[in-house]
Amino acid sequence: MEKVHFNGWDNNVRLANGEIELIVSSDVGPRVVRAGFLDGPNLFAEIEGQQGGTGETEWMIRGGHRLWIAPEAKPRSYELDNVPVRTEVIDGGVRTLQPAGPHTGIAKSMDICLDASANVATITHRLTNEGKAPFELAPWALSVMAPTGQALIPLPARIAHTDRLTHNQEWSIWGYTDFSDPRWTMGARYLLFRQDTTRGPNKLGLAQREGWVAYQLGEFLFVKEFDWVEGGVYPDGGVNFETFSNEEFLEVESLAPLVTLDGGQTAEHVERWRLFRGVPACSNDADVEAHIRPLL
Repeated sequence: MEKVHFNGWDNNVRLANGEIELIVSSDVGPRVVRAGFLDGPNLFAEIEGQQGGTGETEWMIRGGHRLWIAPEAKPRSYELDNVPVRTEVIDGGVRTLQPAGPHTGIAKSMDICLDASANVATITHRLTNEGKAPFELAPWALSVMAPTGQALIPLPARIAHTDRLTHNQEWSIWGYTDFSDPRWTMGARYLLFRQDTTRGPNKLGLAQREGWVAYQLGEFLFVKEFDWVEGGVYPDGGVNFETFSNEEFLEVESLAPLVTLDGGQTAEHVERWRLFRGVPACSNDADVEAHIRPLL
């Protein structure tokens, strides 16, 4: 753990274990601005013109990994995070804390912990209601991935029509969701969604009970693991995973169930990240079964 400069920001905490590194900004956030192998690319996007900035009067996506409030709405989800945040050393990593915002009264924090001997990070996201009135929300963890890669999304296990007559998947679509977009590959076991620097917004949400999604960038693989809470009420039509892409990036996003926080109460959502390298490119179900499944 050390203090480093990164992309124009002077105050950042770098966590490294000899193979991979995470960089957490103290100048803006809470936000993880880099995740990758020591000699590899940043698997998170670095949005041009938004690196190194602070104090802007408009919300900046910047890239990296952030914590939001779901369901999405303005201004509550777009509470500014353009000023310095407090960071504290904790066991195995760092905690970054943003005071409650004027629009929501919700304080945000993330615990970022890196395993010393495995390429695994645990990110604990917390939203705390510091106001007096009850507030309904869901913690929403969004990773803005570097361009030209692809999301790998497992679908539920196949079940014969004679064994089950009811559905076993919930999907949510938006007014701009387009399945004729060539960025999608629809398989029987996996859904692939590619980032294309020439194509605009597209989005999908689904109830992800398989516990993981991945993003592949060249030989590098970023796996995001998170839970499905049976009986939980999730935002956006009952989904705990969403993916969005435009010309600049692709997001892989996990969500916790909706809760109503009274003053002083906290909602928590945990993700586990796993990083791999030397992974062959995947273009269909068979590739994912051969190259990704054995890693998990």
